[in-house]
Amino acid sequence: MTEQQRIALDEMLRSLPLDLGGDVAEQRQLFAHMMESIPLAGDVVTGSGRLGVPVVTVGIEGVRPRGTILYFHGGAYTIGAAELSAGLASELARRSRTRVVSVEYALAPESPHPAAVEDAVAAYRGLLDSGVPGHDIVLAGESAGGGLAVAAAMAIRAAGMPGPAAIYAASPWVDLTLSGRSAAAKAAADPSVTAEGLMRRARDYAGEADLRDPLISPLFGDLAGLPPLLVQVGGNEVLLDDATRLAAHAAAQDVSVRLEVTPGVPHVFVGFAAMLDEADVALGNAGDFIRAALDTQPG
Repeated sequence: MTEQQRIALDEMLRSLPLDLGGDVAEQRQLFAHMMESIPLAGDVVTGSGRLGVPVVTVGIEGVRPRGTILYFHGGAYTIGAAELSAGLASELARRSRTRVVSVEYALAPESPHPAAVEDAVAAYRGLLDSGVPGHDIVLAGESAGGGLAVAAAMAIRAAGMPGPAAIYAASPWVDLTLSGRSAAAKAAADPSVTAEGLMRRARDYAGEADLRDPLISPLFGDLAGLPPLLVQVGGNEVLLDDATRLAAHAAAQDVSVRLEVTPGVPHVFVGFAAMLDEADVALGNAGDFIRAALDTQPG
């Protein structure tokens, strides 16, 4: 059944009109239409608010949450929205028994770097100011949002704020120079992402800044002192090497890190738990990791 699921998902993704290298306004509309057509589970509760920047809260009815996930959606820093990520956010909330606060960070090209990192840090500071201690917060995100979670952790450390309990990065984009071998080696296998499209979006996001700036490409940053990190990635991803090199770089700097590579699945495969057994397993692992990180903290 698993092989059939993988084939069906691959075919579905290849049939979608999304093109990260295409016109940004058009891709935003297409992505929003696609995500809005997927209903949330009946017990998912969402709300909106502000923590220095707009946020969307996601929880599960009847669950008393332990801790908060500060979540950053994907979309190559140019498309997507906090509300549109509520499906994946709700799966993390359910499996980790937390509440999720999804950040509506500024998008490029209208708001290039460092706007997204500044918004991420502002939301984290807003949580601290609201009385949530750092050790009750997990930073998380998928794709560009996974990279932003790591960049935000470095910026939080540099600002001298109390750090989060952990970081969860799903299929993270952490090298905007696209220097990993998988950018070419996985081109045919990846049904939804191309290196060419990512490079266009990388320049939109970085503007005139150096793509190797650690807050743009966290792979090139100083990760020492960051909290435990879980990295999950699919074996068919153009960004496979981003994940594997991030994990190796973190381990070399004495960060507690766990890397999970699931063979034969696409970018952000964890977003397809309803149709892919491997995604269900990976999300269960992520939930366990987040709960364990929060349970080892005071309070």
